[in-house]
Amino acid sequence: MGSPVVMGLMKLIVFGVLGLLVFLDVPSFCNGGSTSSFIRKDEKAVDLPLDSDVFRVPPGYNAPQQVHITQGDHVGKGVIISWVTMDEPGSNMVLYWRSKSKQKFQKKGTVTSYKFYNYTSGYIHHCTIKHLEYDTLYFYEVGIGHTPRQFWFRTPPSIGPDVPYTFGLIGDLGQSFDSNWTLSHYESNPNGQTVLFVGDLSYADTYPFHDNVRWDTWGRFVERSAAYQPWIWTAGNHEIDFDPEIGETVPFKPYTHRYHVPYKASESTSPFWYSIKRASAYIIVLASYSAYGKYTPQYFWLESELPKVNRSETPWLIVLMHSPWYNSYNYHYMEGETMRVMYEAWFVKYKVDVVFAGHVHAYERSERVSNIAYNIVNAKCSPVPDESAPVYITIGDGGNLEGLATNMTEPQPHYSAYREASFGHAIFYIKNRTHAYYSWHRNQDGDAVVADSMWFYNRYWNPLNESTKSYS
Repeated sequence: MGSPVVMGLMKLIVFGVLGLLVFLDVPSFCNGGSTSSFIRKDEKAVDLPLDSDVFRVPPGYNAPQQVHITQGDHVGKGVIISWVTMDEPGSNMVLYWRSKSKQKFQKKGTVTSYKFYNYTSGYIHHCTIKHLEYDTLYFYEVGIGHTPRQFWFRTPPSIGPDVPYTFGLIGDLGQSFDSNWTLSHYESNPNGQTVLFVGDLSYADTYPFHDNVRWDTWGRFVERSAAYQPWIWTAGNHEIDFDPEIGETVPFKPYTHRYHVPYKASESTSPFWYSIKRASAYIIVLASYSAYGKYTPQYFWLESELPKVNRSETPWLIVLMHSPWYNSYNYHYMEGETMRVMYEAWFVKYKVDVVFAGHVHAYERSERVSNIAYNIVNAKCSPVPDESAPVYITIGDGGNLEGLATNMTEPQPHYSAYREASFGHAIFYIKNRTHAYYSWHRNQDGDAVVADSMWFYNRYWNPLNESTKSYS
């Protein structure tokens, strides 16, 4: 028998080795992520006054307003043009023509309206134009017969693996002074060609009786961008617009009347989940607030949709949703967990490059991690490095009235690469099939400041570790 001192030292060594083995049993990061040192004043955003110039009604009798466009087919050769007239339905015809061409075409659209509590909408027009030429500047005119207004857009280049293209990222925008800074900064960024919008548009449901006048003001607010380049829509919780206390029984009613998407082109049965191809990207939009469990329509659609993605044609696989799966803020913490459990294994199997979400009013970028090993009895419930997994980016920081999410979980989880409670927008610049450059632009003192950036390596064509962290 050894002395008590020797025995004590042996026990410490044994427990130390066992502890090291336990620590090494699960792959982990050698160093944690970073939380920005930039401190923004913690206060609610301030609404823009209703008489702000950004809400100005265009002059003229029955002048079209709230003009916006989105992709109108699956492959980028179509566009949906939408607008509202207030005095009367007027013409639902669209004139359109190629730049420098004297030949004009016309297409007839549809008109609808709706009532919500004590509000009656204007006349909402939608016109889908197909069979356009790729990479072509088009002009279009609406309001024919009364007060015509003219706009333009450029179609995307033809689909191909090395086609460069740039997407803007905005979420949870609202209509505050901060919202205006975000949109102004995006407009001043010369690269954005199409906005990927991750939900929560007008925040009309935060006003008394879900004041739908705020849908009109928001539509006029974003027209300065959305009339000239497509905004790809994702439905958020503030689009539900459901309040049984005021007798309304149809959720998403204002949103679905105002914002059409080409969901049938991807064989979806609902406008809340669908897909499009654009240049070298395949974009899948999912619905956080529609049923997504096993055997639901969204489940069956995604199960059949992911195998259709041809990475030799569209190498970049991007997913949009509203509620994030990986979130280290104490706001909406783990609200996306049930959807993650349902679909994360598919995202890893099909090597999704990046997932953009909103909902949390702040910014965060994850490492490439997954949590697909956990099966409730094996205790492997911590996310681990996974080079086949997407990067998860939360960008619910457009500037909404509710203000910023500033309360973060501590310590910062290992899966979180960078986080900051600020408003802003992002750019995802696809260079070719192997590389894309991403940058997040903080709203700061009237300027857009690049506060976070990274090079993305395509998971299918160039699956290298692009993390700034080291792994053990």
